[in-house]
Amino acid sequence: MIYLCMFLIGFGFTVAGSVTMVLYLNLIPAGLTWLEYFKFILSRNECYLLLLGILIISVTIPKLAHIVK
Repeated sequence: MIYLCMFLIGFGFTVAGSVTMVLYLNLIPAGLTWLEYFKFILSRNECYLLLLGILIISVTIPKLAHIVK
């Protein structure tokens, strides 16, 4: 049960981080270059939720698959 909760938390982090990064894509038409965009998202903490969520999901999926078998 704890692995399922961790999976869902990781999924939520991944969604939140990816939505934030997509929302920040609106800065590109405002005059930012791609390099400036990547520098900007690296400075924002909420964009790291994507990486944290992927890490949590990748740790919990093998444990969930082992439990289901």
